[in-house]
Amino acid sequence: MTPARRTEIHHVPWEESYGYVQAVQHGDTIYLSGQVAHDGPQLVAPAPVDATGKVTDVTNTGAQLRQCYANAAQLLERFGASLDDVVDEVIYAVDVPAADAAAGPVRKEAYGRPDPQVASTMIGTPRLAFPELLVELKLTARL
Repeated sequence: MTPARRTEIHHVPWEESYGYVQAVQHGDTIYLSGQVAHDGPQLVAPAPVDATGKVTDVTNTGAQLRQCYANAAQLLERFGASLDDVVDEVIYAVDVPAADAAAGPVRKEAYGRPDPQVASTMIGTPRLAFPELLVELKLTARL
């Protein structure tokens, strides 16, 4: 017998245009799509970009990462889970040094402890879904 599958979305336009859900629960595991810094359809702390769409300032990396964790926590709550149930995370960053500097304090705040008990990987990327994004957070949680 195959375990039941349940999904959740944020009700933002790019879910329909791209064609995906924000989270899928399969059995006791919850897989979150990459969470970005948005509140509804509005980006939170968007980075300034030049005429070609290239980021010109990475100062908002911490603020964006904080919103990514908030959005992830909101999704997990719908499954009766929390960030305490996260076992693995991947942080995609446009500027790895800026993300590395921000990640320590933001992660500790998000997980509520000085030593988050989460496997973590950071990957540098030249760009994310929207040019103004600096980070994206992908999580896996186990109930």
